[in-house]
Amino acid sequence: MMKHNVLISALLTVCLLAGITAQAQDTDYARSAVRKLQLAEFAIANLYVDSVDEPRLVEAAIIRMLEELDPHSTYSDPEEVKKMNEPLQGNFEGIGIQFNMAEDTLLVIQPVSGGPSEKAGILAGDRIVLVNDTLIAGVKMNTEDIMRRLRGPKDTKVRLKIHRRGVDELLTFTVTRDKIPVHSLDAAYMAAPGTGYIRVNRFAATTHEEFCQAMERLQAQGMKNLVLDLQGNGGGYLNAAIDMANEFLSDNELIVYTEGRRNPRSEFFAKGTGHFRQGKLVVLVDEYSASASEIVSGAVQDWDRGIIVGRRTFGKGLVQRPIDLPDGSMIRLTVARYYTPAGRCIQKPYESIEKYNSDLIDRYNKGEMLSADSIHFPDSLRFLTHRLGRTVYGGGGIMPDYFVPIDTTLYIHYHRRLRDKGALMKAHYRYMDAHRREWQDRYLSFDDFLHNFQVTEPLLEQLVATGRELDVEYNEEEYQKALPLLKLQMKALIARDLWDMNEYYHVINEANESLQKALELLAAPDFDALLRKRQEDL
Repeated sequence: MMKHNVLISALLTVCLLAGITAQAQDTDYARSAVRKLQLAEFAIANLYVDSVDEPRLVEAAIIRMLEELDPHSTYSDPEEVKKMNEPLQGNFEGIGIQFNMAEDTLLVIQPVSGGPSEKAGILAGDRIVLVNDTLIAGVKMNTEDIMRRLRGPKDTKVRLKIHRRGVDELLTFTVTRDKIPVHSLDAAYMAAPGTGYIRVNRFAATTHEEFCQAMERLQAQGMKNLVLDLQGNGGGYLNAAIDMANEFLSDNELIVYTEGRRNPRSEFFAKGTGHFRQGKLVVLVDEYSASASEIVSGAVQDWDRGIIVGRRTFGKGLVQRPIDLPDGSMIRLTVARYYTPAGRCIQKPYESIEKYNSDLIDRYNKGEMLSADSIHFPDSLRFLTHRLGRTVYGGGGIMPDYFVPIDTTLYIHYHRRLRDKGALMKAHYRYMDAHRREWQDRYLSFDDFLHNFQVTEPLLEQLVATGRELDVEYNEEEYQKALPLLKLQMKALIARDLWDMNEYYHVINEANESLQKALELLAAPDFDALLRKRQEDL
């Protein structure tokens, strides 16, 4: 009872002192929402009938408050902050392998070139069975647990036992962990004579440097035109997007500006130092291109610098300011909106979280993914580009100049079942195991592989059989419709395992209809005439 009275007395004293102080500063402050929240938390922590987990309560309150704002104001705990930053910072510390889980076994797809595993002698196709005497094969351990065992501080050691095809006993390797680069470019190659192709998967700390290096390599191979692929690129660092846009625009051309209630307009301009300010440019986007991707494509479009090809982008144009909290957690709070040079707001509406989260499904159901005629903008959202006065629209996302419908073959039921059940990957790994050495000896160059390798009937039969093992019912009609894509996917996966992701995209892009349309536009007799056309004429 005495303890209870003491707590009440302490609470009243705190309230009284706070009230006096507040009155001396500002009478309204004593009645403010902040004061209300502080008192509620103090009362719960000190007077509630049972003991409470105070940090958890505070965390729950923060999360609930942010949910009332917008879909992109979020809270991350310390562990989530660490995981979130790794891909954008451009490196993490570990053993340096690309891997996949194949039949409950960690299969090494490729050791990172020059990384710790390659130096230790680990090869593509190896299966890691034990990590520091902990069995990870055949025990259904999740990927997160496995990664936690493989990653660790630089210069620490991890002992691996590996099964290698053709070797009876397990091989032991001691790998010294090191910093492993995380690349933001998936591919960079010559897609046609004079035309380079660069695919960027995120805008990270190293993106601009990687992009410039790739351009330099391609320009040395005769690149005059560029296809920049931002399909599926969900964004990243603002500075990375500004640096990339600078490569295409002239001096003092506005790239993007931000503005918010407590954040005055802030403008970002090109410096005129870019290395691709003259050549023909096409940017590929789709419904998953967001944020930084929309800044780059919006700037290119508003200055009539190039042609945007694909489908309407996601529409994520909110500026988040990271606010670090004392325990290592972080709030990402929306403080402003992104606007393109012509004044278009990139952010799509978010009246309700339910409607916002179902936006892409709604687009598909309304036919927007299949036909540009299904997309309508009011005149109030009409803007004009800076150089040619072409019509472009705001209201959320970047509407491409040239629309490319979604590939409906990706939605054939039998194909999706093979993919979702893992049959495609499992059949690939089985066949890869059996033929890796043969293919490495036969195809000494990727160019030879690209033009001469064919997916054979035995591999397709294994795919069908693997599907049956995983309860994927065979459908002859749907199989025949999906066959060209299945063959291409299998060939691309083999190219990835024999070389790297660059070669994977070189193969799979045969089915990239947006890229094929870009190449068609670049081959047109008068590319500048295409730029001069209005969006509705394309």
